Amino acid sequence: MNNDNTNYKKAAFGRTRAASIPSEILANQGRVPPQAIDLEEVVLGAMMLEKNAVNSVIDMLTPDVFYKEAHQKIFTAIKDLFGKSEPIDILTVTNQLKSSGNLDIVGGPYYISQLTNRVVSSANIEYHARIILQKYIQRQLIVISSEIIKEAYEDTTDIFDLLDKAENKLFQISENNLKRSHDQMPDLVSMAIADIENARNDSSSLRGVPSGYTELDRITQGWQKSDLIILAARPSMGKTAFALNLARNAAVDFDKPIAFFSLEMSSVQLVTRLISTETSLTADKLRTGNLEEYEWQQLNTMVSPLVNAKIFIDDTAQLSIFDLRAKCRRLKQQHDIQMIFIDYLQLMTAKGEKGGTREQEISTISRSLKSLAKELNVPVLALSQLSRSVESRPGSKKPILSDLRESGAIEQDADMVLFIYRPEYYGLTEEDGESTKGKSIISIAKHRNGKLGDVTLKFIGQYAKFEDVVEYNNDQGNSFSPNSNFAPNSNFAPGGNIMPSSGFAPNNGFDQMQTRVIPSKINDDFAGA
Repeated sequence: MNNDNTNYKKAAFGRTRAASIPSEILANQGRVPPQAIDLEEVVLGAMMLEKNAVNSVIDMLTPDVFYKEAHQKIFTAIKDLFGKSEPIDILTVTNQLKSSGNLDIVGGPYYISQLTNRVVSSANIEYHARIILQKYIQRQLIVISSEIIKEAYEDTTDIFDLLDKAENKLFQISENNLKRSHDQMPDLVSMAIADIENARNDSSSLRGVPSGYTELDRITQGWQKSDLIILAARPSMGKTAFALNLARNAAVDFDKPIAFFSLEMSSVQLVTRLISTETSLTADKLRTGNLEEYEWQQLNTMVSPLVNAKIFIDDTAQLSIFDLRAKCRRLKQQHDIQMIFIDYLQLMTAKGEKGGTREQEISTISRSLKSLAKELNVPVLALSQLSRSVESRPGSKKPILSDLRESGAIEQDADMVLFIYRPEYYGLTEEDGESTKGKSIISIAKHRNGKLGDVTLKFIGQYAKFEDVVEYNNDQGNSFSPNSNFAPNSNFAPGGNIMPSSGFAPNNGFDQMQTRVIPSKINDDFAGA
């Protein structure tokens, strides 16, 4: 009887081991896949002997990391018991395997008891578990590489789809297996106190990346690290213009490296808008090139701050969340970017999401953007469209959180939600007895770490520019005016000499991106238009 049982167990082990090896690996020149069977036995045995051993590795391992199918099933049983807060030992694991019908497959009670005999001490169980995980990652890399090699030989394979597939699979390996360890409370408290002391000693009152708008910075204390900020509005409200203003203020006025991903407009179009904002020349004039001599002088002189700005623009269409993550990592490493802008969220794709709805895809994108903000420790500001419910709603057209388009996950994942509301857009000429001309309200509808409120700015449409406002009294009552004068500068009066375009000296910072903006090319475009 014992001999029969032994033979049965040997046969079962042979079947399970063969079944656990992927065919791609067996076909790989007869090489033995990376494995650590003895360590798998030790880890499983230790988990059934000591409770502390389970707590040490239960969140580190998954059933798939084990090479032998029998070990996968045993670990699954242990995990099920752990999830139900039940004791974990030889008897409970045996009973759990019996209940699931897997006891005979793993080799019966005898094999489970043998696992505990292999254990001398559980002191090094974490180290052993990491080796098991490393072997699993090696096996995954072998399988993925084999698949990529096979598809690369096919003439019908699209090389860019294959490249994206390879990057996606490799990213999934690192994301799923290389998890960050926890932080201890004493260290966290020390870090928090250090931040508080730095804030006290810092001459500036802002803790994050400045927006450049006084009242907005007062409420937000700047854009905070690891925050996901959603800027939403109906079309033609000025979302892109406001985002560009924010990027310009951070890069030009505060010397912050900024990444701007535009899925809607080309990089040259964006820079043309920035030039219009910076030089107070209308977009129509810049587009046609119909500039007076003094305006050319004004252009060449006032554009120099943009040339030196650390703004990295990428206008890749149909940008996937994976591509975005890869590009941002590269920019963070090379240029230490301090903030990321995305125009806009609904134009992004989530490759790898098959069979899901558009709402699920948007949810994946919003979660990934939040994850990106945490990973790089920078604020991520993403533009978003609003649904048409704003237009059909009677009374006030001021947006609310439920107006966010296509997914409630955007509202949930965002640390801050901003809305742009311009009464003038809806034909309202007066509000509360005041003229609404040029009035723009930035409404903070969600603020996870601060207060809510409305910030009133002046929108100068011809320059695509938002300005702080100054309230003053006159005979007609209160009105809004920008804090700067947009009349042509006296230094650029007609008849003045045209200055050379020295301000367009090439800037190496623009040469690093896939979609580069070369200042000399911009000058040629304007001159030849």
